[in-house]
Amino acid sequence: MLPILSVLLGLLLCAFVKAGTVIVPGAIWYDTDGNEIQAHGTGILQVGDIFYWFGEDKADNSALFSAVTCYTSTDLVNWARQNDALTPIAGTNISSSDIVERPKVIYNEKNAEYVMWFHSDNSDYGLAMVGVATAETPCGPYAYRGSFNPLGAQSRDESVFQDDDAERTAYLLYASDNNQDFKISRMDSNYYNVTEVVSELEGATLEAPGMVKRDDARALLNHSIATTHFSTTGVLAVCLSYKWLGPKSQQSISGNWSAQADIAPEDTNTYCSQNAYDLPLGSNAIYMGDRWDSILLGNSRYTWYPLSWASGVPQIVYADLWKVDYAAGTYSVMNGTAYYAADGTLGGTAVMLNNTYNGYEGVGYLGDGGTLTMTVEGIGAEQWVSLYYANADSTWRNTTISVNGGSSVVVDQPNTGGVDVVFSVPVQLYLAKGSNTLLIGADQSNYAGDMYQISVYTEN
Repeated sequence: MLPILSVLLGLLLCAFVKAGTVIVPGAIWYDTDGNEIQAHGTGILQVGDIFYWFGEDKADNSALFSAVTCYTSTDLVNWARQNDALTPIAGTNISSSDIVERPKVIYNEKNAEYVMWFHSDNSDYGLAMVGVATAETPCGPYAYRGSFNPLGAQSRDESVFQDDDAERTAYLLYASDNNQDFKISRMDSNYYNVTEVVSELEGATLEAPGMVKRDDARALLNHSIATTHFSTTGVLAVCLSYKWLGPKSQQSISGNWSAQADIAPEDTNTYCSQNAYDLPLGSNAIYMGDRWDSILLGNSRYTWYPLSWASGVPQIVYADLWKVDYAAGTYSVMNGTAYYAADGTLGGTAVMLNNTYNGYEGVGYLGDGGTLTMTVEGIGAEQWVSLYYANADSTWRNTTISVNGGSSVVVDQPNTGGVDVVFSVPVQLYLAKGSNTLLIGADQSNYAGDMYQISVYTEN
């Protein structure tokens, strides 16, 4: 290899694997080897100072089972891929022709083993079962114990909750009865099976559950409308609003549950995400969601946000970039410098819109001949740049952005379920120190979403 090429490749790799300090919802996340993280349907386990992230490997863009991956981190930001925790076994319900989703792992002190639960199904989602596997170490590999219908009932979207009582009682949370009813069942002392339904929300049509405990109360976060995996628009079950349920003056999971309430503004569709896991953080929590791309499943993004109880009820704190100090139980939202599309220069077929965001008009008809030129300040480094746009189409779009006449970078614009709401997608760009010229919407034959604002950050 030529020396100069070797140096360039080394610099490129360093750009990928350098230590990060911020969580960037909706961006492409890379592991410490520079590979895109594949861990959808998140499950998190903490052992000592180490976090273990389990998820679905969708690198081949198929819904069929490829692997349950395992990543490790000490800061929830930088993740190293370990051996796969669970892989297909021919002739079983977890073959490469089957479905394994939403893996969750808890530790059983009685047996000194780690127990994984997951949604186990066939390719047409007709079996509606849970699967169980066990291992002696957090990343395994896990030994498959089998799949079954809990107490004879269906189980599709599921999660687990382990209480902090003396018995370390564990529960299975699952959408059942063709997703019409939602059930919570107590596990046996081995965590291999369930023994009884302790709470049932009949007619709730909920899915994608998660549960956190705070001040001796439990908050149950769910998808508000079950879509049996596909929504009416043919997109994987995303972009629908979510609800929370909490016990009224009761500490028991089997007690009465309160009415539902949104955990994010209704028109944001939970920032176009589906709940996967909810990790306690001090007196608050971290909402860990998936922004599914049904056409390219491996391109689906992770949307982790602070979940705050500051108002008395759980609410997602929207942030382009944010930091977490798990040991201290705190988080902080990063502030960027805002530049407004209305102050930019329109080219080609681009036009100003009549609607506004933050008091500023948007620019439409970008792409397919329409462009927008904006000037921003940089610090001479790779910087996060968030593009605030509205994509009212029920499909993913993309736009292009180039810096100072350089090559264009393609930025995905996830669909917002037909809702004309503004939210941001981050991309990392090198900005020279001082003034930089950004060109948006050039070099593309398709239309992009309407652009309202760009925010530039100095944190990485």
